Amino acid sequence: MTPRDVDKLQEEIEELFADLWQVPRFSGLRHGFRPNVDCFHTEDPHALTVIVELPGVDAQSVRIVATERLLVIAGDRKRPKVAGRVYQQMEIETGPFQRQVRLAENVDPERATARFEDGMLTIELPVAERAPVGRVTIAVQS
Repeated sequence: MTPRDVDKLQEEIEELFADLWQVPRFSGLRHGFRPNVDCFHTEDPHALTVIVELPGVDAQSVRIVATERLLVIAGDRKRPKVAGRVYQQMEIETGPFQRQVRLAENVDPERATARFEDGMLTIELPVAERAPVGRVTIAVQS
């Protein structure tokens, strides 16, 4: 088993556990917000792109940290406070969130860009020609 196979297996196990903890909405036991993530690869430019659904999230609350093989997106989706509001039904999930995305290739986090538009966060991570070392915080542009 190669290191890449081990990384893929670890990612699958983490996703399985994350899915197992998701309790159906109608039970009232599910707490927190877990945004959906897409990740894809392009050849020209040679990059990985990660798209995160973040409706209702203030761009200022989003934090992104990247290493050569891992991307962490964190933030908080707050429920607006309105005086006199009495809920009949509450299905919109709120609260702090964190998603980790294991990357299929080494990326150069120092050249990464992130933009936040219409509730969608798009992070572009150029594939590294050589493996960089360390972690980098990526600024979000809105």
